[in-house]
This record gives sequence, C-alpha cells and structure tokens, in this order.
Amino acid sequence: MAYHLFEVYGIELEYMLVRRADFKVNPIVDKLLTKKNGSLTSDVENGRIEWSNELVGHVVEIKTNGPTKDLENLDLLFAENVKEINDLLEDSDTYLLPGASHPLMDPNTETQLWKHDYSKIYALYNRIFDCNGHGWSNVQSMHINLPFYDDAEFEKLHAVVRVILPIIPGLAASSPVLDGKFTGYKDTRMHFYKTNQKEIPQMTGKVIPEKVFKKADYYKTIFEPITAAIKPFDTDNLLDHHFLNSRGAISRFDRNAIEIRVIDVQENPSADVAIAAFIIEVLKLFVGEELVSLEDQKKWHEDELFEIFDEVIKDAENTLVTNKTYLAIFDLGKESDVKTIWKKLYHFVGGNLCENHRKHIEFILQNGSLSTRILKALRNDFSSENIIKVYSRLGDCLQENRMFRP
Repeated sequence: MAYHLFEVYGIELEYMLVRRADFKVNPIVDKLLTKKNGSLTSDVENGRIEWSNELVGHVVEIKTNGPTKDLENLDLLFAENVKEINDLLEDSDTYLLPGASHPLMDPNTETQLWKHDYSKIYALYNRIFDCNGHGWSNVQSMHINLPFYDDAEFEKLHAVVRVILPIIPGLAASSPVLDGKFTGYKDTRMHFYKTNQKEIPQMTGKVIPEKVFKKADYYKTIFEPITAAIKPFDTDNLLDHHFLNSRGAISRFDRNAIEIRVIDVQENPSADVAIAAFIIEVLKLFVGEELVSLEDQKKWHEDELFEIFDEVIKDAENTLVTNKTYLAIFDLGKESDVKTIWKKLYHFVGGNLCENHRKHIEFILQNGSLSTRILKALRNDFSSENIIKVYSRLGDCLQENRMFRP
C-alpha cells in the first residue's frame, strides 16, 4: 500500500549487546531471538515492535512493525522492548548499550558476522569490503522511513531531505570515541560511512544524494551505475540495488519511502523519537515552501551540501557554517553555528511537537549533542576504567529511558 507524505512513519533503532563482566561486545543476538521466539529466526514480531538481527552478531535492531501514525507514544513502546530484551539477556550477564559506537571495541578481533539467514549476503559483503572495521561492525544508528505516493511527492520529499541532511549530525552525533580515544570527530560513525565502501564508490556517492527528483532519473543516475559496478563481484546475483544504495538518505521505490540514515542512535528511545519527530516537522515546513521554494531547494548540488556535512560531522552543533546561501534559507546572517540553525528551526516548528518531544529537544539544544555530553563527562580522561564508567551510565539511561547528563 502506498501512503502520502507524512501519513505514516517507520523508525529503526540499533543497539549493541555488551557483557557486564568485561564490557566487551557479546555476539549472542541469535540466542536472544531464539529465547524470545522459541526457535531461531532473523525477525521476531513483538506486537507493534519487531526485533531483528543486523550484519554482526552483537547488534540487534528494534523497529516499528510496519508503518505507524503514532509518534507520540512510540518511545514508550521502544522503552518497554528495551527492558524486555535486557531481562532476557540477564542470564548471559549482558545488556544493551546505546550510542553509535563502542568506545573500546577492537573490530579486527571481536567482529563476528551473522551466521544464519542472509549470511550469504553478509559473507559477500565481507569479501568485497572486509567488514572487520569500525565503519561496518561498530556502528549503531536510527533510521527514519518517510513515505511518498508518486513522483510529485518524491520530488518534494527528496528535495528537502537533501537540504537538511548536512546538519542532522549537529543534533544527533553520538560517536566521539573509538579505540579508547577521542577521534577528532563527534560523529565518527558518519566519518567512516563516507569511505567504508570505497571499493565501489558508486554505492555511497557523496553521502548526500544526487539532484534527481523522478523515479526514472533516480534509476538512471544512481541504481544503474551501482548495478554495473557490483556485477563483477556479485556473480550469483544475490544483491538488490535498493539494498546496495548506501547514501545518507536512500530512496526505496520497492516500498515508496525515503530512509534517512545519518542519525546516530541516542541514549534512550525518548531522545531518538523526539529527534525523529523534530526532523519530520522541519521537513513538513520545507515541503510547505514557507522558508524556501521547491525550485530553490532542488538547485543544491551534492558537492556543496557535502562540504557542510563534512564539517558538521567533526564539531556537530558547534560547527560554524559560512555558506551564505545555505544560511539564507534560515534567514541567518554571514556566520552561524549549527546549534543556532536548529534553534531557529525549533522556533518555527517546536509548537507542533508534543510536550514530551519538546522537552527532549530543548534538553539537547541546551546541553549539546550526546557526543558533546559524553566528552564533557569523560573530562579528557580516556583510561579504560573511566570510559567504561561513563559509558555504563549510558546503559543505565537506556534501561531507564532518561537523558544523559555530563
């Protein structure tokens, strides 16, 4: 069934399984799903939420079981599922950890690919790209799926998503620490994302999708080059072009939706769903052409947008944006930081959010992205003991569905 713009939503959250005893990732998602379901399956329906595996054995995804219209109460549903998963993991001395990366994981020695359903696809990916790296096996994100009905709605949605993508890490960055040190990027997940498929660059492009606004043009500009580039590697025709497209927002014409993928997962579902609701309200504002016309939105080249994005993944909300044309969209002067842009957008759409979502967005706008708060809490002490202490508090925030305070 095809839905119209903003009629329904799909939200996906990824979490890692971590052992309490030594804080190492624990690749037992198969045991978790078996315990819940009675037998092993890669997807388990749990009412309005579904659990599933990811590429690696230590990451579980929980997502809306089909499209939903209700964002207001979705965080509580996710929070209930987090608690249930943690209860099931207790016998294994394991719990869920939020945040977009494990700060101490050694992917070269700790990665275990999923060995069950779809394992042939994952094995092929591993042969092509070597998935034993941070950009593959040490990443957790939130995805927002947004429907479009036809080419006219796709044009409007794709235009605005492209324009907003560069500043999303300024709201949602949560991956500042890898290998026991600050990486220099508040959104390290997206830093790796840019190049982790460098062997076949057609798959990721410039992260920001190209200027295409019709289905036929999308196939010609994006899908056909991907299909041609993967052909020498995928001799058994296992991979679908929708699956292979790795831009920061991918267009799923198999289900008439755009999936936004540049959002690091937060410390709890309330923060995730609030960020999703805020982004959706901003997209609605742009689709209504109240700030900038559709034609002007469509003019942006991916290279210009990527330049902004590439800066934002370093400093998140503190990034200074100097592109005057971009700032003019938000009626801002010659230089503004990303926090100011989001505050301006909140001024426009905050009143459309429910009280719970407003509370969480105001907390983030006041206290900074989760990356900023993690770094403040670490106080420049990157000893393993201190990192485990701080990140264990993130685990508590997830279990209790509360915000992380430095």
